[in-house]
Amino acid sequence: MVQEFDVVVVGAGPIGGYLSKKLNEYGHSVLLLEEHNEIGRPFQCAGLVNPVVMETIGLENSILTTIWGANIHSPSGKMVTIGDPNIPRTYSVCRKIFDEAVVMQSIASGTEILLSTKPISANIHSDYVELKIDGVNGADTIRCKLLCGADGAHSWVRRKFRMGNPTETMIGFQIEVTGYAGDEGMLDMYTGMEIAPGFFSWAIPAGETTRIGTWTKAQLMDGASSEEYMSRLMADDSLNARFSLCSEVGRFCGPIPSGIVGRPMRERVALFGDAAGICKPTTGGGIGPGFKQVDMLAPLLSKSIFDNDLSDARMRKLSGTLKEMKRDQRKKRALRDAFLTEMDDSELESIFSVWARPEVTHLINEFGDIENPIPLGIKMLREVPEFRRLAGRAAKAILWGK
Repeated sequence: MVQEFDVVVVGAGPIGGYLSKKLNEYGHSVLLLEEHNEIGRPFQCAGLVNPVVMETIGLENSILTTIWGANIHSPSGKMVTIGDPNIPRTYSVCRKIFDEAVVMQSIASGTEILLSTKPISANIHSDYVELKIDGVNGADTIRCKLLCGADGAHSWVRRKFRMGNPTETMIGFQIEVTGYAGDEGMLDMYTGMEIAPGFFSWAIPAGETTRIGTWTKAQLMDGASSEEYMSRLMADDSLNARFSLCSEVGRFCGPIPSGIVGRPMRERVALFGDAAGICKPTTGGGIGPGFKQVDMLAPLLSKSIFDNDLSDARMRKLSGTLKEMKRDQRKKRALRDAFLTEMDDSELESIFSVWARPEVTHLINEFGDIENPIPLGIKMLREVPEFRRLAGRAAKAILWGK
């Protein structure tokens, strides 16, 4: 017999789990598919969860380290310290515990789940999507009113239905180490063409270990590998004291898609999270914006399911809900480009000299927000004379929202 569900969600990461839970709460039957045999593996993320998401999901037991500040290092090793110990900015979590708990919340609300199972074909009919899956018990057929792809950067759903590609795809490479000489409650950010051209590298405390990563875009790498950039970072004489006692215990690599795809929704199909290109262009983070996307679209999709109207016209109309999120991504990308990607190392050194001034550091601490850096960017462009020459690069997108 063909099993029927209101919704099938492909991908049991935190976004797929949260989406399933929300749709359950609106009264829909949901099947969650996960191609791996366990939740939270493989791990391909820096593991940061912002306070808003943590408050929403209530998984404080997954927190490894509360992060309140950052040391930002220039290409030559100059350091600017920002933050306030009394204001948590983000949380470093155990993604295994976090992902499993999100999915368990979904299951508790009524979701059915199949592990070691992936879709192999899908066809849209007038009243349903017919999905053929392959799992531990062999091939099977599922019908659903709505198919949701929360299946990551290489989304099968996105490719199957030709829903477009993210605006840009970055490459992230990360190792987990013991012995890193970091400061309690603070992450480190490193800049420079030799270690992360156009972007930055990081060291994020994660309880007894530290996650050290670097990201950039393929067209900026000049033939070098991600591993080579990591080696350069850890061998840098100006920074070596922080890395000298490190011992690697794990490594991870993966794409970071940013810039919402051309068609995130079509007849009876919707994309979420990395599959839709939701990641932030400034940090590569995807959990916060992914949860926000679910909160925006879940009630609208629920109504469409109850109305039995998931037509292409209806789904295109619902896609308009993401217009402001697309605009926000463009502004953040312009901000990143103006203050980081389009600068060479000598320009970055000049910027660090300005950032180190007490009045500018105060501005960063007052208006800085990992989730939303735009207010700070606007303040700096308008109020710091040395930054005004950058306005030509970013003004249209940041100041006037073009």
